[in-house]
Amino acid sequence: MSKYLESMDEEDIRRFRRLLLNWYDQNKRPLPWRETQDPYKIWISEIMSQQTQVATVIPYYERFIRELPTIQDLAQVEDRQLMELWQGLGYYSRARNLKIAANQIVDDFDGQMPTTMKQLLTLRGIGPYTAAAIGSMAFGLVEPALDGNLFRVTARLFEIDADISKQKNRKIFVDVLYQLIDPERPGDFNQALMDLGATIMTPANSRPEDSPLVDYDLSYRNQTVEDYPVKKSRTRQTTHSLLAYFVYREDGKWLMRKHGSDELLSDLWHLPLIEKDLVIEAATASELLEPLEEWLTASFDQVAIDSLELARPGILTLDVDPGAHLPTQIRHIFSHRIWNVQIIPVKFQGQLDLEDSQAAADNYWHSHADFDRLPISTLQSKLFAEIFQFEEE
Repeated sequence: MSKYLESMDEEDIRRFRRLLLNWYDQNKRPLPWRETQDPYKIWISEIMSQQTQVATVIPYYERFIRELPTIQDLAQVEDRQLMELWQGLGYYSRARNLKIAANQIVDDFDGQMPTTMKQLLTLRGIGPYTAAAIGSMAFGLVEPALDGNLFRVTARLFEIDADISKQKNRKIFVDVLYQLIDPERPGDFNQALMDLGATIMTPANSRPEDSPLVDYDLSYRNQTVEDYPVKKSRTRQTTHSLLAYFVYREDGKWLMRKHGSDELLSDLWHLPLIEKDLVIEAATASELLEPLEEWLTASFDQVAIDSLELARPGILTLDVDPGAHLPTQIRHIFSHRIWNVQIIPVKFQGQLDLEDSQAAADNYWHSHADFDRLPISTLQSKLFAEIFQFEEE
């Protein structure tokens, strides 16, 4: 028995389970993936819900399942369609890992979701939490699904002072939950604690007295709620300044590029984004155009560069006075970094024959008509919104 449960006997544990599950049966959130035990659908919902609010996930989940209803469909989907289905959820490596894992399932498990923790953990993008969630909800495995909600709820209930940011302390929480989890309804037990953490024992802990487990809540009893969970270390966010070049031609098309696999927001299309720390208002036109010229020279093969004729005056023209009105700077926040992105409108009056360039697959002229078929990020949506508003002014 964990030292944190020394005051509880078997009857207390049975009562704990009963109170929690009765509350869940009456108050559980109506989520579409709770209407099924299909491990594929549960898997998709769990991956989508990582770092994303549940309310945001629902329409994405429903569209994804409608378009790719089986593991085999996911394994065979084209990358462009996959990115379009994922567009707006962020953390796009999760979508790529889903396809890789689907192919693992097809190749290694005859197209059927594996049913043990050991097997689930062999799949790309599936860690201990996701494996436990799928295992408990789809297959009845008695495994605690330890996510942020369960960390917080368990720490407060039993005043566990172990730092949750340290991987070595995960075992402390898992050991406690192994002794509490209901062996008959492990999936519901995990989801009940998740709902409790999402609706009552929230970070702000706004209604602790409404918790079905209030009799077991030591932090409520001792008024130490604000002390739990303990999380001492945190990765510091870094701030980066970027220039987003809106390079457009007279025919209304503008230059876009697809981010590579080694970049943030990979496989999604963006305006050329170049990290550069400049005082925009004080920069000259040549200083603002220089990073773009360097990028063009470095990005295209000689066929395209020869057609570009960068040395010829007037090929690239700054479309604004940098000391006057510019599009509003866009602030975009990732988990560990902040991007401050300044849009720089540039008129292009020349030729850039991408069709004959080796770079054509990842750089192209696009127009409004391409929007529906072009996977873009939330950041690029923000950039377009600002550009279109700027053009109307």
